[in-house]
Amino acid sequence: MQALLKLSRAIDALNENVGKATIWLVLVVTLISAVNAFVRYAFNYSSNGFLEIQWYLFSAIFLLCAGYALKRNAHVRIDVVSSRFSPRVLAWIDIVGTIFFLAPMACAVLYLSWPIFVNSFISKEYSSNAGGLIVWPVRALVPVGFSLLILQGISELIKRIAFLQGLIGDPNAKDEGPSAEEELAKAIQQQRGESV
Repeated sequence: MQALLKLSRAIDALNENVGKATIWLVLVVTLISAVNAFVRYAFNYSSNGFLEIQWYLFSAIFLLCAGYALKRNAHVRIDVVSSRFSPRVLAWIDIVGTIFFLAPMACAVLYLSWPIFVNSFISKEYSSNAGGLIVWPVRALVPVGFSLLILQGISELIKRIAFLQGLIGDPNAKDEGPSAEEELAKAIQQQRGESV
């Protein structure tokens, strides 16, 4: 079980790093959106490329952070109901949910999205909009994002089993550490301090 817990920690570190890096895309999307609006109203100029890059980056945020959200226990949960259960019952619910719902759905999406990405890559697919962007990078986000989600599902499954065996603490316990927004604000402040 210790080898599996080591694998779980490696998966957690991967998704944590991907999530923290991807969070910066929120700022990038916001800046692109603001510049696009300014240019459109100030200079009466617009480009489909500006709109599409916003969609691509939003897709990256959503897909690449799915595993990160699962790791952080930030996914949608009915707390009113789940708060009534003991940690062991919640662990069993998570195990059943991972095996019978999360894993089959994520594997199906990964299986179905891979050929779409490959066809897009081989054909060098471009957007049908005038001034649009190449499409295969955003199509690659689906299999990459769901691969990260599957890996995190494996990690969560390992942690729940280890918890039931008494090897680790409750993986569903709320982390009292800083939120992702607080971490981003701190990183921006640190970067400003370094550049000053």
